Amino acid sequence: MTIALQTPVTIPATKLRIDHKCRLMLMGSCFSDAIGARMEECGFDVLSNPFGTLYNPLSIEQCLNRSMEPKPLDADDVVFHNGLWHSWLHHGKYSNSDRNALLANCLDSMHKVHNHIQRPSVLLFTFGTAYVFKHDGRVVSNCHKLPSSLFERTRLTVDEIVAVWRPLLRRFADEGHRVVMTVSPIRHLADGAHGNQISKSTLLLAVERLCEDGLAEYFPAYEILLDELRDYRFYADDMTHPSELAEEIVWQRFQETYMSKETIDRCLKYQKLDRMKKHRAMHGDSAEYEKYEKKLAELESELGNQALTH
Repeated sequence: MTIALQTPVTIPATKLRIDHKCRLMLMGSCFSDAIGARMEECGFDVLSNPFGTLYNPLSIEQCLNRSMEPKPLDADDVVFHNGLWHSWLHHGKYSNSDRNALLANCLDSMHKVHNHIQRPSVLLFTFGTAYVFKHDGRVVSNCHKLPSSLFERTRLTVDEIVAVWRPLLRRFADEGHRVVMTVSPIRHLADGAHGNQISKSTLLLAVERLCEDGLAEYFPAYEILLDELRDYRFYADDMTHPSELAEEIVWQRFQETYMSKETIDRCLKYQKLDRMKKHRAMHGDSAEYEKYEKKLAELESELGNQALTH
């Protein structure tokens, strides 16, 4: 008898198919960054976290709605602290000593989202935490290291999440978009082990309600890491983020769920092309390097011709 050393997570069959004709957009926690980076390596038309990393459902929803009809940020959207201007909607990577530069870059992020969803796309949203920080009664995406006394910290309820996301998902469905939702497996241990579980449970229940409406489908990244890969060797050194191996396993499960063998094969070719382009030759004038460049050109040509026939 074979001894089972894992509890495999069964992923329901889906009619959604992702290939290189699809437009894709990911928004949410840093888990979205990890999957988005792999999609870029695989040659997909993908927009990954255009506002930067977003952790809670309300911030993601706010950024999406503000992008439907992009308008410049107003005075209530920005704050000056420690020599930098910050946006309450955006990640700290947008912060800038020049207020006008901040405003221009933030507006550009909204236009990127707006333009990307003008045609039917596959939209992937990852919720990281149900805890939110409010400044003057408004949920912010990032506290930008301002004093904690300026914020009110609360935990969203399932009903609050569903109330703001249901109309948004209905709009996406009417516009022909397909939505995949995930809950980030990254633990927020600042909330304590129990607080993190309560937070993740809230997110899981909210996503379940939305999927029951037929407005989205769920990909079990959370369960794959927490149940199937239940071992610290699948975590990074901080013991909270998935290791590179764990990310790769989840990515492979995602591919198996939503992609055909032909699409996966094409992904491998794009990844090979990416590695070849990053390679730095020691002897660029050698005959061996000429062969290498020829192979690189042939692979680029092959993928370009495949794009024309799809």
